[in-house]
Amino acid sequence: MPALSQSLLQLGSSFLTALTAQRLRQVNGDVAIQQRTLRTLLAKLAVTDYGRDLGLTAGMTCEQFRRTAPLRTSAQFAPFIERMKLGEADVLWPGHCSFFATSSGTTTGEVRHLPVTGDMLRHFRRAGTDSLLYYTARVGHSGVFRGRHLFLGGSSALATLEARPDESSFAGNLSAITTLNLPPWVERLLFEPGIEIARMENSPAKIRAIATRTLGRDITLLAGTPESLLGLTAAVGELAAQGTTRPQGLQAVWPNLECVVHGYAPIGPFADTLRAAAGPTVNFHEVYPSPEGFIAAQDAAPADGLRLMTRAGIFFEFLPVREFDETRLDTLGAKAVTLEDVQPGVDYILILTTPAGLCRCVTDDVVRFISTQPPRLVYVGNTRQQLNAFGEHVTEKELTDSLVTVCRRHNWTITNFHIAPELLGRVTGQLRGHHEWWVELQPLTVQTPTGPAMARELDVELRQRNGNYASRRDRGVITEPVVRLVMPGVFEQWMRGVGRWGGECKMTRCRGDRLIADELARLVRFHTE
Repeated sequence: MPALSQSLLQLGSSFLTALTAQRLRQVNGDVAIQQRTLRTLLAKLAVTDYGRDLGLTAGMTCEQFRRTAPLRTSAQFAPFIERMKLGEADVLWPGHCSFFATSSGTTTGEVRHLPVTGDMLRHFRRAGTDSLLYYTARVGHSGVFRGRHLFLGGSSALATLEARPDESSFAGNLSAITTLNLPPWVERLLFEPGIEIARMENSPAKIRAIATRTLGRDITLLAGTPESLLGLTAAVGELAAQGTTRPQGLQAVWPNLECVVHGYAPIGPFADTLRAAAGPTVNFHEVYPSPEGFIAAQDAAPADGLRLMTRAGIFFEFLPVREFDETRLDTLGAKAVTLEDVQPGVDYILILTTPAGLCRCVTDDVVRFISTQPPRLVYVGNTRQQLNAFGEHVTEKELTDSLVTVCRRHNWTITNFHIAPELLGRVTGQLRGHHEWWVELQPLTVQTPTGPAMARELDVELRQRNGNYASRRDRGVITEPVVRLVMPGVFEQWMRGVGRWGGECKMTRCRGDRLIADELARLVRFHTE
């Protein structure tokens, strides 16, 4: 029976790969698909308390919907979500909701709950399957389905919500919820490291357990954050060596490993290290998931961006960043555009209407379209993760790309980093200061880095990427950046201390305040005065 099941899986995946490749070649049907998606969503939103209060109806047009429903942040949905957690039905979405995804709190440190309805689970399953078929379609074969798929998510243990005495409502990270709702055939034929190990809390013991279980298995796909993938590489290498020469890369341990799926955080700072760790012929496949929904996945070369997942059940809108003002969202609904009207090269804030009942939910994510037919985009950054203390409007992507360029030039390997503003005073009434970079590099480089040398090069790179920064540097409003090179392990120590280590947690790359920077300074007993 296992052999027959595997044969059927191979046959089915080959057929779906061909079908997906054919579909991806169609470049002009996404707008119509999105219109049908909205009609499907409206039919259900209209029978909820939220939809009825707004006056949503099943037959309304897209323009009527956009005039009727206001833009709202996820925080503004919190009162409705609390009612759902208490067991109330038909609040944001028809029926009861038993699962709630917790956000990682990367930006604010606050834990949020987002509903994961039955329809939302179906969205994640479909989008996850489609994202993998995007990979098989672009490489031209379904060989990745011949082996096991190892997912390095957070703990799949769920917490029972105290507000529900019937113990039928649970909260946990998104990967935990999707793991516990896998189709039986996926759990039996593909999923690793198994449900029991997946339930373990993130720790070195969990990584060792994963390495021990999978060492002799036929792993063809790995998925996780860059940090979790590198942690597994070290553990697998230690076990595989067994007193002999340590294997050079995971492909030496798992010969059929062909794909590394990465998401949740840009791979740029870790790309070179991950490629060396994985093996010479391993392919990388980028996905763009979030607790609010699965947004996009790679279907072509990395430079082409990620294909927007228009047919997975989410209706997308895009608000130009230049129009964004969180204090007057109620007036900005008409400024948001649908897929039909987006323009390449413009930075947009992502707005979602989902099968969880989040209606025109304004996310913190900023995206930029590379093309519109087909719709492909790149993640630019987070509205709450940018530097603008001096009017420079520098994005997370610009900061990351600058650091990656400088470090590749010298063969320096990035472990982690964070950037914050540091105020020095005022010039003609305007704040004056600089950017402070906290950078941890891997030791034993051929060319020893120094903070001042790195700062000069970062300054040049950022000038080229951001005209506002260059202008303020020329006027003396922003002075030359300062780079603090820290000892190995500092960022891990900080992330463990605030409960962000492992799983889907990621480092906040930049903040407009000095909350993290000052904590790092105290941790290494470094004083900026």
